[in-house]
Amino acid sequence: MVIGAGIHGAGVAQAAACSGHSVLVLEKTGVASGTSSRSSKLIHGGLRYLEGHDYRLVRESLQERAILLRIAPELVHLQPFFIPVYSDTLRRPLILRAGLMLYAVLGGLDRTGFFRKLTRREWDQLDGLRTRELQCVFRYHDAQTDDVALTNAVMHSARELGAILDCPAEFNHAMIGEQGCKIVYRGGSIEKTCTSKVLINASGPWVESVAQRIIPRPPEVSLDLVQGTHLVMQDGLKQGCYYLEALQDRRAIFLLPWGDHSLLGTTEHVYTGDPSAVSVLPGEERYLLEVLQHYFPRHSQQVVSRFAGLRVLPAAAGKPYNRSRETRLQVDNPRRPRLVSIYGGKLTGYRAAAQKVMQILEDSLPQHRQLADTATLALRPE
Repeated sequence: MVIGAGIHGAGVAQAAACSGHSVLVLEKTGVASGTSSRSSKLIHGGLRYLEGHDYRLVRESLQERAILLRIAPELVHLQPFFIPVYSDTLRRPLILRAGLMLYAVLGGLDRTGFFRKLTRREWDQLDGLRTRELQCVFRYHDAQTDDVALTNAVMHSARELGAILDCPAEFNHAMIGEQGCKIVYRGGSIEKTCTSKVLINASGPWVESVAQRIIPRPPEVSLDLVQGTHLVMQDGLKQGCYYLEALQDRRAIFLLPWGDHSLLGTTEHVYTGDPSAVSVLPGEERYLLEVLQHYFPRHSQQVVSRFAGLRVLPAAAGKPYNRSRETRLQVDNPRRPRLVSIYGGKLTGYRAAAQKVMQILEDSLPQHRQLADTATLALRPE
């Protein structure tokens, strides 16, 4: 039983179905209706995570990027990324060059790791990027996706392998014993009961709300919900993606092509309200538009649409920007788990996280014949 049909719930459902298990996914609203539809739409290693020495996370994410480029070529596309460096840019050219070299090494030194410094003649082609006080521009590659389409493709793959999606269906409560789980939920207007060997809490920002309705209560995890806002801007981009340094606090901001428009984001602040009520704050919009105006003074400031999502991050002092993006898997019983709760994680790493969940549950599930491998199973748009 999987609670939640975001990217991690869909990923676990696919991995479990590939292993021959019977799978039921409960989703209250719709596939990718929460955080999985409100991301930066990137499949990337996380260049900035190198600043926090998260080398293992970057290496794993780059490996997953390579897999997704191979198995989902219609959904995941390699894109050029440009990093402009100005006289007041915090991250200097030598540091950026070293970071890009390490990024290429962690990615296996394949063709996607190629980077270079643009010539001055090329600067004027960069979608109106401000050239005053510009010192250099680096070009490297990462990947972009439609997060909703990718999540739907993973769920479709799981269903083709026998997984069942019940939507709309709302989890009520569960009782966990030594032999398995008894789950009560509402499917439509009918209250239903079922049993399962294991229960996966993949409910994203609602992970603690779901945990409170499980008996016995699993260990509490100290976490923060961190809001990130994106703006869809009127003007499009022709050359690729831009990795910008926010002038207000030196955080990384992305300006990305998005159809005929462009996508600008993101912000980060701790959110304490109902996850269902998250919305874009005026201060967040001003913050992003100031960054856009600073780097692209001729780019239209007209906002076509806006959205806000919530990341699950470990609670800690200091700014959310510096916290780890590692996926945390919490179990009820390390010896023979019946419950796994998924905290945090990146869109890029959904498949690797699902494989780790299946490894954790190896002694809790019956043995079945492997039907497929998620590393080679093709994903296509529905």
